[in-house]
Formats: sequence, C-alpha cells, structure tokens
Amino acid sequence: MKFLTILFLKFLFLSNFLMAETIPKKSKILKLSSDCFKDSRTQLCKELVSEIEKFQLVVFDQNRFKCQSSLLGLQTEIIEANFFNNFSNERISLMIPYVIKNC
Repeated sequence: MKFLTILFLKFLFLSNFLMAETIPKKSKILKLSSDCFKDSRTQLCKELVSEIEKFQLVVFDQNRFKCQSSLLGLQTEIIEANFFNNFSNERISLMIPYVIKNC
C-alpha cells in the first residue's frame, strides 16, 4: 500500500511538471489575443480560449487571483468576438492592459 501511495505521488508530481511545460507564456497569449481581435473567426481563437483556461488554472494554484480574473476577462472578450456577429473585426481589447499589469 505504501508503495502504491509513493508511486501515485510521483506520477502526480510528474504529470504536473509535464502539464506546466505545455502552458503558453503570457507574451504568447497576448500576441495571439491581439491577432484574434483582428480576425476573430479563425481556429486559432478557438484554441486560444483553451490555452487561456490552462493558464488560469496555473495562476489559480499560485493564488494569483487578480491575474486569473484578468485572464477570464480576456477569455470572455475573445469568446464574444468569436461567437457574436455584431462586433466588428476592428475590435480593441479592454482586458489586455489588465493582463499585462496583473500577470
């Protein structure tokens, strides 16, 4: 039983380490977000929503709630730009400065 517990803990730590490597950096998220607001109908924007979600989980584990809230706001803007037709392609993000400041 003790062996299984140790094995499980090693797997847990190893999987968290591997997951952390796939999380994009803040600068990459900001660049992709800017590109998304230029053309919000691309597959890139749909994938970016998932990437921001991963980043939110990482900052939540670090108790960085201002950063997490800013990322949630940015994610919401991307979803609005992608799924609602009444927004123009020249949309400007209000949340990018908050992500820069809080993350």
